[in-house]
Amino acid sequence: MANPGKDGFAARRTRWQNRLAAWRAQRSHAATGFVSQPEPRSIGMFARGKQLTAGNFLFAGRLIEAPGESLWDAPSTSAKFWAEAHGFVWLDDLAAVGDPIAKARAQDWTWGWIARFGTGKGPGWTPDLTGRRLIRWINHAIFLMNGRSPDETKLYFKALSVQTVFLSRRWHATAPGLPRFEALTGLIYAGLALTGMEKLVTPAIIALARECEAEIDDHGGLPTRNPEELLEVFSLLTWAAQAIGEAGKTVPQAHRAAIERIAPTLRSLRHADGALARFHGGGRGMDGRLDHALAASNIRAAAGNGPAMGFLRLAAARTSIVIDAADPPGGAAGASAHASTLAFEMTSGRRPVIVNCGSGAPFGAEWLRAGRATPSHSTLTVEGYSSSRLNLGSPEVMADRAHVTQTRPTETAEGHALRLAHDGWVATHGLTHSRLLLLSHDGRHVGGQDELSAVSPKDRARLAAVMQRKSDTAIRFAIRFHLHPDVDAAIDLGGNAVSLALKSGEIWIFRHSNAQGLALEPSVYLEKGRLNPRASKQIVLSGHVAEYDAVIGWTLAKAQDTPLAIRDLERDEF
Repeated sequence: MANPGKDGFAARRTRWQNRLAAWRAQRSHAATGFVSQPEPRSIGMFARGKQLTAGNFLFAGRLIEAPGESLWDAPSTSAKFWAEAHGFVWLDDLAAVGDPIAKARAQDWTWGWIARFGTGKGPGWTPDLTGRRLIRWINHAIFLMNGRSPDETKLYFKALSVQTVFLSRRWHATAPGLPRFEALTGLIYAGLALTGMEKLVTPAIIALARECEAEIDDHGGLPTRNPEELLEVFSLLTWAAQAIGEAGKTVPQAHRAAIERIAPTLRSLRHADGALARFHGGGRGMDGRLDHALAASNIRAAAGNGPAMGFLRLAAARTSIVIDAADPPGGAAGASAHASTLAFEMTSGRRPVIVNCGSGAPFGAEWLRAGRATPSHSTLTVEGYSSSRLNLGSPEVMADRAHVTQTRPTETAEGHALRLAHDGWVATHGLTHSRLLLLSHDGRHVGGQDELSAVSPKDRARLAAVMQRKSDTAIRFAIRFHLHPDVDAAIDLGGNAVSLALKSGEIWIFRHSNAQGLALEPSVYLEKGRLNPRASKQIVLSGHVAEYDAVIGWTLAKAQDTPLAIRDLERDEF
């Protein structure tokens, strides 16, 4: 268990060391210009930029409306709000607008930051935020410096130089993973771009290559198993490689190899609509960001057929399915992990159909806990239990961390099939969850079968003991299919099927066999950049384990097509 007093002292010491390093960096020699004209690589959102120019500051899920006020005068006490503001990613959005008003806001807030925080004050002096900020300042340097006086330009280059020197001394203080990649990429970016800073580059290039070897596994994945975080790291590595190459330097083999490993993994995590699968705290990613990053990398390797960062993908025609087919991340990497084992998402063309609720982090602690629990994912849940025990800080009863015991992709005459199983409820109920997914070759039919079973004599004894303690002796479970908010769902007459109308005009029909109940219940879609969770719906199949197993089948088929038949499988086939 963490020691709050010790952890608090460590955090205060780190802040003091950062501030001291920033103060000492003030005495460094200032760059006088750029080695070559910077070109923007990061992209922003026009709509978000227009909101900023109107004085609507939406950071970390918190909206501050302050028309006519400086960003740095926004009345917020949220640490996450200010961390996002000091990272300057919003500069991408203002540059996307690019009109005189957007340019004025960008310039006023940048020089306002220099005046208020440039000497080492404020929450922005952490290595990861500094790296993030430097990348944006350099990317949009022409946009920022246009029309500024010589004295203001001198202040700008002084601030860039101070932050670069600070990074050279403090990058190692960041946590491994995305924060350290941000810090080192910012240092390389600035060291190559600014006059007189080249001596800082080589050590940073070597350190970045070392991080690639340590953090990017042999299959192009991160320990966190967060797809959106992997995209961020991929973008940073690609930007750094481009800057190193354009400066006439050699990109280390470990750096190049990491980019080559990540690209096919991201393609495996890409849905048919170009967005990322949403698992373990990651979102869909900005529209077009994934395809832009893949194109910029010049890596043409296609998605593989095997596991990609623990996920498996089925794709046919316009339909894609991504399923969580590995154990949840453990240790420090599991700090944001979700209990999503065997959950899946499905997209038809440009329209998401089956989704997970997503990360509740932007909406507060309660939403964060709810979003990480198994009922917030499109998979099976056993009464009151998630499939893994995660550090949620809540009284929810949770099983031990799930272990995926089988992962078997196969090809059949009917289509692409996956058979998987995990033992998340063996310790608590003696039950193993097995799931079959089948996607037809034409992408028009999806079939599934979920089974809960007590496999071994020991498991059956545990299940019997649990049943004896219950008044009704039945173990109740639910299979949830969370729907995207744009899906219009209705239970058909007779109550045996659900019709799903997509905005593209497609109609999908959901049917089941052996479930004791079919319901359409409220759900939520948790999306970064929004003020509140979006209301949506979920299909819920209910059942119970009366003896030693229970099996429920289900299908999704486009209207006017015959549903794909999912035959009952013998237990030994799982």
